[in-house]
Amino acid sequence: MTSFYDLKISEPVMSALGNMGFEEATPIQEQAIPAILEGRDIIGQAQTGTGKTAAFGIPLVEKCDTSSGLIQGMIIAPTRELAIQVAEELNRIGQTKGIRSLPIYGGQNIKWQMNGLRNKPHIIVGTPGRLVDHILRRKTISLDHIKMVVLDEADEMLDMGFIEDIETLLKETPVQRQTLLFSATMPSQVRALAQKFMKDPINIGITSKKISVPLIAQNYVEVHEKQKFDVLCRLLDIQSPDLAIVFGRTKKRVNEVYEGLTKRGYSARELHGDMDQSRRDSVMRQFREGSIQVLVATDVAARGLDISGVTHVYNFDIPQDPESYVHRIGRTGRAGKSGIAITFATVKESRLLKVIEQVSGQRMIRLAAPTIDEAIEVQQRITVEKLVRVIEEENVSKYIPMAEMILENHDSVTIIAAALKVLTKEPDMTPINLTEIKPARSRNVKHPKRVAGEETFREDNLWRSVRKEQYRKGEKKSYENSGDKAYDKGKKSDAAPGKDKHGSPFKKFHKSVSDGYRGNKPSSNANNYKPAKK
Repeated sequence: MTSFYDLKISEPVMSALGNMGFEEATPIQEQAIPAILEGRDIIGQAQTGTGKTAAFGIPLVEKCDTSSGLIQGMIIAPTRELAIQVAEELNRIGQTKGIRSLPIYGGQNIKWQMNGLRNKPHIIVGTPGRLVDHILRRKTISLDHIKMVVLDEADEMLDMGFIEDIETLLKETPVQRQTLLFSATMPSQVRALAQKFMKDPINIGITSKKISVPLIAQNYVEVHEKQKFDVLCRLLDIQSPDLAIVFGRTKKRVNEVYEGLTKRGYSARELHGDMDQSRRDSVMRQFREGSIQVLVATDVAARGLDISGVTHVYNFDIPQDPESYVHRIGRTGRAGKSGIAITFATVKESRLLKVIEQVSGQRMIRLAAPTIDEAIEVQQRITVEKLVRVIEEENVSKYIPMAEMILENHDSVTIIAAALKVLTKEPDMTPINLTEIKPARSRNVKHPKRVAGEETFREDNLWRSVRKEQYRKGEKKSYENSGDKAYDKGKKSDAAPGKDKHGSPFKKFHKSVSDGYRGNKPSSNANNYKPAKK
């Protein structure tokens, strides 16, 4: 790898990088920094965890004039969490040079942001909506002296519907600005945006397949919906993660899982969109400091999180969109470290696992759901390791007289067994009832189709079309989900065999659809289950 000295970085910035523990440039930094310092526009395809913040942050800090109190750099980010993290890293990179970076985002007291702007930051890092509010409505930010604009996680911003705000912001900046765009994926919208606002950009591609995914052990557990919570608890007991993120599909699900974990004695907190900013900041601070072990989060709330030390990701609910899976597991296996991702899937979701494997580019290994006995055995081993460590490394002489007295009345095996019972954390089986949710159906999975003349029907639209036709004709009939019988006030329909009242062959079609979504059940690999090493 290339040293930062080889990239012709100034001594003040080199000193700051040394304080941050940076020695060698990552691939994205090695390719991007020289081109950015030369003034070129850049399109960088790289995910979080590849060092992309420093890739644009170092040259941005280098280009800022500290003698000026004007805003010279603007970074647009999809979430407030990412805006805060980027601003913090830029402040660390620019600390010896005197660079001031300010995060601008919704949910924060506007007076605090106004006070921050009075301190004349050189760089602002903000979410699109709040930046537009300051620039166009409040007129509290001027972009007249902007030298560089960075679009961070552009694909996420477009997915969240920020395209109009982004274009508005870019139009407010000087034409001669330098524009940098970073994105994990390159959909057509991102490319169109680059073509419209960038000048002869250099393309730099650092894909997740080459950097992040191979460092993450991807597994799945086939489990019934009602058993998910107990399986999660057993995995936490067996694997003892340093920091873990548990992903739930909805805010309600996240709250229920968090409350259940707390009742069973786990150190956990929740993170979702309904929380106010001060509470979110508090949760993230506790998680970064390691005072809580498990963070239960929704996809939206966890977007852009860049936290070192996350060893495990548990997909309690499989994501609706397989591409979200890649973003989820990317919270672990960062900065060259390994990570473990485990996805819970019901039998009906087995086909979606195959789609996820195609998106991530890596096969998931099936794990058998751990039993209570396995969880207890692992906890006992942890206790034994602690006892052996004390025997080998610490002075226990003051406890020997009491030990000898106990030996006079009991044999050594019984004494050790009693010690293990007292010291071992046995699984808490407090009943936890979660609201069941429907199995995931990916929006990216192609639905089986049936063509009749020029018309194409999909399973999820089929019943809606029938009902619409019924109401158009003034009829009010309902059909069973089986699709091959029609009922009218409890009476069987006189439709032809295999057809509904209107002559459509529902039975045959529904069967083909059901078979198509059932998929092949993955082969068992239960004997290969191994608890993760601590």
